[in-house]
Amino acid sequence: MSTTTRHSLADLLAIMARLRDPERGCPWDVKQDFSTIAPYTVEEAYEVADAIDRRDWPDLRDELGDLLLQVVFHAQMAQEQGLFDFDDVAHAISDKMLRRHPHVFGDVTYADLDEQKRAWDEIKASERAAKGDTHDSSVLAGVSRGQPEWQRALKLQQRAATVGFDWPDHRPVIEKLHEELAEVDAEFAAGADPARLEDEIGDVLFVAVNLARHARVDFARALKHANAKFERRFRRMEQLAAEDERALQAMDLAQQEALWRRAKAEEPKL
Repeated sequence: MSTTTRHSLADLLAIMARLRDPERGCPWDVKQDFSTIAPYTVEEAYEVADAIDRRDWPDLRDELGDLLLQVVFHAQMAQEQGLFDFDDVAHAISDKMLRRHPHVFGDVTYADLDEQKRAWDEIKASERAAKGDTHDSSVLAGVSRGQPEWQRALKLQQRAATVGFDWPDHRPVIEKLHEELAEVDAEFAAGADPARLEDEIGDVLFVAVNLARHARVDFARALKHANAKFERRFRRMEQLAAEDERALQAMDLAQQEALWRRAKAEEPKL
């Protein structure tokens, strides 16, 4: 197949169908199912976000293609089972976008973004009702369980805030964080029961997400920066140890900490 050919979406769908052909397809592709492909779908979404963060536009093009392949893969498996096909997926999302943007595709007017957000939530609630999902009338209904738990924590907090269940500002959140940390410390003092520690540390993490929300800080981005900073400084520690012809693992904690401080001191101040 020529690499100069400009392939269309129809070509991609045909390629996926051939890969899944029981007789002429790829053995690996043929044996996959929704559950085995799902982790790759999540991974590709993260790689799209990483390419954007690095502002690597050629890589973003490729990663978007990988993510599109995941959609095509799931649609092909669904078509084989008579559930739906790719056109059904495209129709469903198009219909949803038209329905959820009456201010763009209709004659509705919103006063501001807050009013638009409230209307969006109301439209989603009506969609759930139309599907017959009326047994759950909670304001928390519809918060997906298929996302990272920190993100679900944020969504739950945002939903609760819509009915006024929220701290007025960051100060009581910080007080709550100190309170939860003290409870973790108390569990260690009491014998560090694994189940209790898991519960208390979970509370700390939940409050940390809440603090980021009140600070208008993206929790994932903040943690990503912290990870990058740790990795950068630790790698520099390894370099410094090698320059002194010493093995990092042979040093005690105090010596390693001294290298950490050297690595930190080398970085420009923000």
